[in-house]
Amino acid sequence: MTYQEALDFLFPLHRFGMKPGLERVLELMEVLCSPHERLGKVIHIAGTNGKGTVAAATASIFQTAGRKTALYTSPHFVDFTERIRIDGQQIPREKVAYYCSKLRESVIEKHATFFEATTAIAFAWFADEGVECSVIETGMGGRLDATNIVRSDYAVITSIGLDHTAWLGGTVSDIAAEKAAIIKKGCRVFTAVENPDAFQPIARQAAMCDAPICIAGRDAVYRVVNSEEISIEIAIRTARQNYNTLRAPLTGSFHAANLTLAVMVAEDAGIDPVHIQAGIERLKQTGYRGRLEKISKNPALFLDVSHNPDGMRETVNALLPFRHAYQEVYIMLGLASDKDALSIVKELCRLGGSFVTVAIPSERSISPDELGAICRNERVPAVVFESGKEGLHYLNEKAKPGDLVLVTGSFYLAGDIISQYDKAIC
Repeated sequence: MTYQEALDFLFPLHRFGMKPGLERVLELMEVLCSPHERLGKVIHIAGTNGKGTVAAATASIFQTAGRKTALYTSPHFVDFTERIRIDGQQIPREKVAYYCSKLRESVIEKHATFFEATTAIAFAWFADEGVECSVIETGMGGRLDATNIVRSDYAVITSIGLDHTAWLGGTVSDIAAEKAAIIKKGCRVFTAVENPDAFQPIARQAAMCDAPICIAGRDAVYRVVNSEEISIEIAIRTARQNYNTLRAPLTGSFHAANLTLAVMVAEDAGIDPVHIQAGIERLKQTGYRGRLEKISKNPALFLDVSHNPDGMRETVNALLPFRHAYQEVYIMLGLASDKDALSIVKELCRLGGSFVTVAIPSERSISPDELGAICRNERVPAVVFESGKEGLHYLNEKAKPGDLVLVTGSFYLAGDIISQYDKAIC
């Protein structure tokens, strides 16, 4: 197989959709000599929002400390290899082709999904490269997520909100129970979950596994020292150390809890404060992007991947302190059809802007016409385009240097904009 042939084989596996369960991915592991058992120290991360930030911050700290660090995240923005990294470097394309060739027959025979096959490729490369630690982000949920075949040293649960309810349950308690299933005997648990209904299933699973649980905000007290448009400074006090000023290249105070979780894990793993501080500062060395990422100044263009009401609320809260600095606000919005579009639009209306609704490059996209109608029903103006490219062309003509443009709602939309930004607003 060539790399392109591997992609042509992998991406049509999306037709199988999401098939929760561990049997198929375990059978793929057998073909590859059980790489999931050779991943070094494993940090397994689940949660409704914040997984990517915790994963990137944790990997950056371990990497800065000189430990050979694997990072598995999803989805990608532009290129498939973004999902699978060691010390910030994406998996070589020829390795994707190599592992895909080894797996092809079993994937066909077992009707494995895209995510299962991708997880197998990632774990095989990590194991063969002899990584010292692996930071693994779940795809969806936890209990039946393909990544849940690992034996984790650390189980991190960032937040719990209503998302993927058709698969995970209709209450925060149900969803928390699914995500808490990444907790296994012998691991240590770190969480920032505060809602009692969500926290109880996590505490119950931890108790069943005799896994000590540490809580951001209780066992590590944090506060935001300063929040600017493209960076925040936080202070964290743990039982061992005072981190008076940790500066991260992130927008939004809501990141403080996620950064605290990464610091708690790293400290527990014996990483010294100097490397913890440097790792937070260098967070983007892991390839992290798209979380309120400012990619243009005149007008200001922010890329964001929030796609549920809780995440969008935090996005809007992060931008509101800077709203006065801008004249007009334009919001390009694209969503998958399973998202709570009305609640998301209501949150975004707090910015006082107008909408450009577009289709995301996915078969699960909500119709931009339907999305535009939702906006207009909320008495906000909306223009409709069939693609992010068309919407961006419109904004290139419409937005002025003193305006703000927010592109949000989907990884797919952010990736679409990134891939053709050479012709975007500048």
